[in-house]
Amino acid sequence: MSPAVSQDPAKQAIWEVESTHPDTIEALDSALREVIDPEIGLNILELGLVRNVSIDEQDKAHVMMIMTTPFCPYAPALLEMTKSKTAEALERETDIMMGTELWDLSFMEEGAGADWGIF
Repeated sequence: MSPAVSQDPAKQAIWEVESTHPDTIEALDSALREVIDPEIGLNILELGLVRNVSIDEQDKAHVMMIMTTPFCPYAPALLEMTKSKTAEALERETDIMMGTELWDLSFMEEGAGADWGIF
């Protein structure tokens, strides 16, 4: 598995790590699916919140993530859990950045909104 496949291809996340370190995708996908947004009840990949994962020349991982709302009360906890799960899955130092892209329902994985009657 790889980044969420959005309903709108223009809003699909592109993870650089998918082309540079494809052997890490399975472990990363499994780890990040454990990070659940407590308010919505879906994991951060189903929601399409992880916009990019990359590994630089110094072998450090970088995660770009957004929230479902700019004032998400769970943002600090979700960011820290995502950073921790990524570092564990990739077995390397990781930093996390909060992106400014505004989330909308079309960022969700196909079928993830079925319980809500969205998709």
